[in-house]
Amino acid sequence: MGSSFGNLFKIHTFGESHGPALGVIIDGCPAGLKIDTDFIQSELDRRKPGQSKITTQRKEADEFEILSGVFEGKSTGTPISILIRNEDQKSKDYKHIADKFRPSHADYTFQEKYGHRDYRGGGRSSARETVARVASGAIAKLLLAEHGISFNAYVSQVGALALKKSHSELDLSKTEDNIIRCPDPEVAEQMIKLIDETRKNQDTIGGIVTGVIKGVPAGLGEPVFDKLHAEIGKAMLSINAVKGFEFGSGFEGVKMNGSSHNDLFFEEDGDVKTKTNFSGGIQGGISNGQKIYFNVAFKPVATIMKDQESVNEAGEEVTVSGKGRHDPCVVPRAVPIVEAMSALVIADYLLISKTNRI
Repeated sequence: MGSSFGNLFKIHTFGESHGPALGVIIDGCPAGLKIDTDFIQSELDRRKPGQSKITTQRKEADEFEILSGVFEGKSTGTPISILIRNEDQKSKDYKHIADKFRPSHADYTFQEKYGHRDYRGGGRSSARETVARVASGAIAKLLLAEHGISFNAYVSQVGALALKKSHSELDLSKTEDNIIRCPDPEVAEQMIKLIDETRKNQDTIGGIVTGVIKGVPAGLGEPVFDKLHAEIGKAMLSINAVKGFEFGSGFEGVKMNGSSHNDLFFEEDGDVKTKTNFSGGIQGGISNGQKIYFNVAFKPVATIMKDQESVNEAGEEVTVSGKGRHDPCVVPRAVPIVEAMSALVIADYLLISKTNRI
């Protein structure tokens, strides 16, 4: 339960943070898709730990193995299975919390739900689980690139430090030019400094990742319960540490009147477009052909290198000491995860759209 995502383009992930490996089974990928293994590895490299001074220092190559579903470099139409082995587990770092509940972690809730839990790095609740999402999202990106659909996510805020420019005012090709993955170099330096200072103070900090999807044709999505933005929201809220999601004008839209918020239609070269895009590229739960954009809010990492009060499984008061290797801020490594989950949703709805018409 809870480890599968999608309808026609469907994934099932497995594995734990300190187990032998993590992986994903992708079902529904059309046959004949060229599987660019270098691209898949490059996506995993964007997410992997140990990238810089502002990420966890756990060292994982995150090299992947394709076990099925690909022959002579192309998808066969059968399930594609991908395995990523763990190499740098330090399970002893977690023995001190074997019977303790870490504040704001899933220790207590997993114990209540299952009566048993893997305390080593959080087990299945660890953000390391997202490596499987990025691997499958890379294949979804390969599929969507053939339809002219692209994905750009970037860090737009760390703590109270936020970009003042919108996605349309930024050169998103510069996102990968710095370790924070912010396309504004000046703000990026300030963000890096803020995260590094937070790390030195043995604390953590949250942030926002903005996602932009270009080239989505009009007509993707379903009315009522399976709206396109609702599914994107579900995808984003399923990512570890995510506490908020908004698309289009989001919460800022409440400050506007309908007369200024409405996106007026016009025709250009035979295509219907909108003069503004407060709708975020989705109306009535269905894409309208404009850019889809949204914000994803990530909380501060729950593990801090300071002592905190808590209780153990016996209900006794205890002190939890932060140990191990953890990100002081998750947003730099969350950028490829946001893109991957976006791609999985769009790939699914693209295939569904082909079943909606004769």
